[in-house]
Amino acid sequence: MFKRFIAVAAAVSMAPAFAAELGWVTDFEAAKSQAAAEHKDLLIDFTGSDWCVWCQKLDKEVFSQDAFAKVKEKYVLVQLDYPRDKTKLSGFLQTQNEGLMKTYPIKGYPTVLLCDATGAPYAMNGYEEGGPDKYVTHLEELQGHKAARDEAFAKAAQAEGVEKAKILNGALNALDLGDKIATSYYMSVAAEIRTADPKDETGFIAKENDRVRLEAFLHEVAFRHTNVEATQKYIAEVLADPKTTGEFRQMVHGHQAASYAYAKRFPEAIQVLQDAVKEDPEGSQTKELQDFIGILEKQQAKEAEAAKTAAEAKPAEDAKPADAAPAAAEEEKKAGE
Repeated sequence: MFKRFIAVAAAVSMAPAFAAELGWVTDFEAAKSQAAAEHKDLLIDFTGSDWCVWCQKLDKEVFSQDAFAKVKEKYVLVQLDYPRDKTKLSGFLQTQNEGLMKTYPIKGYPTVLLCDATGAPYAMNGYEEGGPDKYVTHLEELQGHKAARDEAFAKAAQAEGVEKAKILNGALNALDLGDKIATSYYMSVAAEIRTADPKDETGFIAKENDRVRLEAFLHEVAFRHTNVEATQKYIAEVLADPKTTGEFRQMVHGHQAASYAYAKRFPEAIQVLQDAVKEDPEGSQTKELQDFIGILEKQQAKEAEAAKTAAEAKPAEDAKPADAAPAAAEEEKKAGE
């Protein structure tokens, strides 16, 4: 929620285009056809090549290294670029990439999706420290998600009612794609869960409702983000709503703290997070809220140190004789005479 989030080459025609020596395919349909023909999966890199620092680090530290090339044995590499300089892409690629952003509604850059040859995602990754060998090892671990997904879907096909819903819900959660991508791409699976579990024993419907509420909440916050008091007033109203519970409530608290942090009101931001953790110590977002506290404490210490340094430097400036400049000017005048 608060955390973070490559190689660039532009296509110049509607034909399949390739980027860098690794052969990043930029035409998505061509990539799927290639993957099907070669019995490979897709590794899709969502990047902002001319503005995203972490994308550039991922390219430099991992993708551009020789040790990464071995992934081509299992994957067709797909690059979807979202540069600020649109002239880097043909009109075809601009239209294609914007459309794919709706198919795969990622939260940030870089995002690396692992998909089967049909384009169905089964794992997600981003920037990781440690170089190409570590990255490739992690990709090998993530590839196991596909077999687990397929096995769960096959098992669910033999089940009914709540049991079927539990299996499918567990399968989507295990993919760890984030609720938006999972429910957006696997819409038919989500529909099966709702039908099989109308009383929402799995909590799937409630979670979906929270996601929709969060999107509406973030839309409202965006209009107020430069006005801390207006933002806090709106957030207080949302928190006072009895329906604001569970994971959604923790996310609201997170953005409440972020609003204070944006205004460099770190003590208030930290207090909000500490209270949120006490309110729900076992919540699904508690660990992330705790991590956010650590980030803000470091930032607060950094700001305090900067203020201290500035304060110590000021007396030295104030100690200069008030008539130093006039005296120097007078000496120059005499020298000239």
